[in-house]
Amino acid sequence: MSYDGRPEFQALDELQEILRHVTDELAAWRRRAQRAEGALGAGHDVLAHRERVVELETSNRVLTERLEAARAQIEDLMKRLQFLEEQMAVEEPSR
Repeated sequence: MSYDGRPEFQALDELQEILRHVTDELAAWRRRAQRAEGALGAGHDVLAHRERVVELETSNRVLTERLEAARAQIEDLMKRLQFLEEQMAVEEPSR
């Protein structure tokens, strides 16, 4: 579309071309987004997934605390066992 080389019409032609490219790019991004949503499955629920993540993080914290408590108990038992072994070593020569 040419209007005898007038600058304002050339600018309109350039603007139309830019809009055409932007429209094509937007359509491509939309197709990608739709494919990504489709890959998530029909039952994809962001809120439900977020709630599940929060539940798992809470469970992870509880399990980590339990693990730390178990480690502390094991360390205490190891110290007791070491003490008993040392006591037995002290008592054996006297027998």
